[in-house]
Amino acid sequence: MATLPPARRARVEARAAELAAEVEGLKALREIAGRSQEQIAQSLGVKQPSVLKMERQADLYLSTLRRFVEAAGGTLELRVELPGKGVLRLTGMGDIRQ
Repeated sequence: MATLPPARRARVEARAAELAAEVEGLKALREIAGRSQEQIAQSLGVKQPSVLKMERQADLYLSTLRRFVEAAGGTLELRVELPGKGVLRLTGMGDIRQ
């Protein structure tokens, strides 16, 4: 890295920061949040094996994902990128309180 030109090094560091901000799956999200499966289960009003099942699922309802994220102490935001339109933020998706 030290031998790279400053502009190239800045691009590499920016991409590294983007990758570090990406989280692979609910288990990683829960671990980053410092929560156990039992704590998430208690927040969701389910048993621990249900949390394990959620973490292993590849496809979830948005409402389930929102509840899991909120149980981990976060908020869910859905973004859509459309060609020529930029990034749009979808609101109310998966919100069962509507």
